[in-house]
Amino acid sequence: MTAPIPRDIPDLPALPGMPTLLPTPVPATAVVTPVRRPLVAVYRLLIALSAAAGVTIELLLGSPAQVVSYFAIQSNALLALVLVFSAGRAWTARRPLPSALTGAALLYITITGLVYHLLLANQASPFALTGEAATATGWHALSNALLHTAVPVAALLDWLLLTAPDRLHLRQASTWLLYPVAYLAFSLIRGELLAPGTPGRYLYPFLDVDHHGYKSVLANALLLGLSIYALALLLVALDHLRPNPTRHRPKTGFRLGPPVG
Repeated sequence: MTAPIPRDIPDLPALPGMPTLLPTPVPATAVVTPVRRPLVAVYRLLIALSAAAGVTIELLLGSPAQVVSYFAIQSNALLALVLVFSAGRAWTARRPLPSALTGAALLYITITGLVYHLLLANQASPFALTGEAATATGWHALSNALLHTAVPVAALLDWLLLTAPDRLHLRQASTWLLYPVAYLAFSLIRGELLAPGTPGRYLYPFLDVDHHGYKSVLANALLLGLSIYALALLLVALDHLRPNPTRHRPKTGFRLGPPVG
């Protein structure tokens, strides 16, 4: 014989607290299958080679010590290095570079293009280039086109069309300002160390203390710094609003057919 089943089964005692889910140590790459992107790697290598070509031309035509002091040269050199490593990771299906590094390179090369076209090459600007710098020809014209137009546009297209979104963060925007501030200090100290009247004593017209004085130069630097910070915030906002161009539809292995009956 078996014992009779009771009609009323007592409830189980309540748990004293909700269990805490422990963070999983499994990286995202173990869940999402890495995908090789050879075309993306080739495109990024082409951008890096273009930036390197522009920098090399300037080094061959001018004084290397002065050439490497320009913000445009430094931003293009940084972008070339970042894109070379990024291309290698895309080719071998490894995790992308940290967004703090790639976002900084994108911001600085964007600044290079905007400052050149809005302030230096724009004849309506009070800081427009004059003389030989405004009428570059030959190899100088080619390097100008590469460093200030082709490479910044290509880098922006790579970010918009070939890079996954939601990687930039608001806290990174203030960190990215450290390099422009350091460059401002370097530019002013360099100008003070050179003798008055030295060609290229101040690298950019809006930082020329001889013509504008420290008060105006610092005011220009403040406005430019606020503009750079606003641009950084804009890039972060766009990164979270734009669609994902790298999303692939998963293959399920079967196809749905029409309903039967």
